[in-house]
Order: sequence, then structure tokens, then C-alpha cells
Amino acid sequence: RLLVTEKGGTMRIVTKDGTVSKKITGLPEVNDSGQGGLLGLTLDPDFKTNRMVYWTFSEKTKDGNLTAVAKGRLASDDSKMENATVIYRATPGHKGNLHYGSRILFDKQGYLMFSTGERSDKETRPQAQQLNSANGKILRIKTDGTPAPGNPFATTPNARPEIYSYGHRNVQGLAFHPVTGDLWENEFGPMGGDELNLIQPGKNYGWPTITYGMEYSGDKIGQHIGQKDGLEQPVYYWDPVLSPSGMTFYTGSEIPEWKNNLFIGGLSSTHIARLVIENNKVHIARLVIENNKVVGEERLLKAERQRFRDVTQGVDGSLYAVTDEGRLYWIGKK
Repeated sequence: RLLVTEKGGTMRIVTKDGTVSKKITGLPEVNDSGQGGLLGLTLDPDFKTNRMVYWTFSEKTKDGNLTAVAKGRLASDDSKMENATVIYRATPGHKGNLHYGSRILFDKQGYLMFSTGERSDKETRPQAQQLNSANGKILRIKTDGTPAPGNPFATTPNARPEIYSYGHRNVQGLAFHPVTGDLWENEFGPMGGDELNLIQPGKNYGWPTITYGMEYSGDKIGQHIGQKDGLEQPVYYWDPVLSPSGMTFYTGSEIPEWKNNLFIGGLSSTHIARLVIENNKVHIARLVIENNKVVGEERLLKAERQRFRDVTQGVDGSLYAVTDEGRLYWIGKK
């Protein structure tokens, strides 16, 4: 069974045979205007015993819209979320309704890691570089919403101790490599310059100082540079864009050649990309690698013409993908 979020603020359980449950009630109110809605979700590592669920969503507050993190217990009959509580709000809020992120997962230490966007507007973009803002960041917290121990800015004056990395635009994909344990993320670029990054604590990933994209109007962004000392380079970037969303590493055994490959859902590109990562470099399976650079990629389900919002691996080892158009795909061996 799969627990699925819907943009309008509801969750449902969907089975492999396509059966869709009634709406799960008891969730906090969601502001689903623009790019808002229910965003990422993750199950507690001890879900089988405690039935706890954690999720991110866009919330309207008196100080503006923001990305929030909530938790609740899924009732034994799956009908409602019990004692749903907001445990974290990514402030400051903003009147706009774009670039909330967000994905959420547990690390090996049992702490929550989740992403936020920089809220898109030119006036909010600089917050991605500001350590006193939670926007444009990857954050690491305890399950009660307080900062996790060992974060890189815990002792930095005027910095938020929950920040793990910064300089991000709009992160919609997070996944841990199953062998190395490294954290990988993808994020939207502007017009061009979608990125795949290897995340390290305390590092600055550059937005909006550096980018491989430009404004949708065609104007330059900032000084129009792609590299600068002290700022991290993406491992790989797309131009034209993929519009990357949810992603996962494949650890199943049904298709051995996919082992540890990274699968990323594409929105405007309407396909799922498959990447192979070795030694923290990206190359494409069964395609040409020259001088450690990617020269191609495999695209799955392009003919379906769907906006693939998320892709995950089920407990059965198969891949499942969900689309903005409301379809759920099972991806396996023919």
C-alpha cells in the first residue's frame, strides 16, 4: 500500500491494484494556491509500531505563506490522522505562493531532513544565502521540531541552528545513496540550470549568486556567472530543463542493472530520468561517458505525457510513480 498526498490538502491510501481509499481526515489546513499544497511525506522508521507520519505542506499565517512540517498518528483504521501537530515553520513567511520545496526524510540518526524553496520572488531570493532565514535551505531537526544536534551552524552567531546546507532555489527531491549514505538532492533552476547536487553539511550551493540558467524573460540573473570560489558546483545540470521533482535510488533485485541507480520524476519534461552514480560522479547507463561528463540519459515513460511528481520504491521492491494528472504507475520488469 502507498500513502499519497494530494495538492488540495488530503491524503489517501492507494493499493497496488488501484484501489483508492476515502480521504484521510484530521490534517492541518493547507494553502493550495499557486505551487502550494501537501508536499513531501515520510513514515517514522518505527511506523509498524507507532504509526507516526511526518509531512511538509504550505501554510497560510498572519505573516505570510510558508513551508511547515507536521506530524500525526495514522489511526488504526486508516481513516484519520490523530493529534496532528505542526512542529516547524520555515520563517519568514511571504505573501507569494511559489517555491515551497519540499521533500522530507529520516537520516540514519533518526532526525528529519527536509527542504525549502527561496519563495521565488526577487525580493526573497537573497534569503537562500542568509543564515538567519529558513528559506532556500536543507534543514535538519528532531521529531519535536527543535534543531538536531551536530548541525554545522549550531554555534554560528545569528545563524539558524537547524540549517544543514544553503544556497538552494527550490528543492523537490531528496534521497540517501543506499551504499555510501550520501545525501543527494535535485532542485529547479530558472530557465535552464536544473541541478543534481551531492549535499555536504555547511556547504553553500550558490543560488542566486551562481546559476546555469537565466530569467524566464531572457534577462541575466545577477552577474550571470556559473562558478565562484567557495560555492559548490552541481554534479550534473540540465539545460533544457528536466523540472526535477521527487527522486529515489533503486535497491530492488528484480532488475539488477538498475541497482543503486537514481530515478527522478520530471514535470515539464514529462518523463522519469535514470542516472547511474559512481564515485560521486554521474554517468548514464548504457550510454557514452567522455572525460567524466554526462553526454546522455535514459528517459522512461516519455510517451505517457505525464508530469511525474514523485517516484518511490515500495516494500515489494518495485518502483511507483505518481503524476500531477492523478495517475499512479507501477514500474517493473516486462
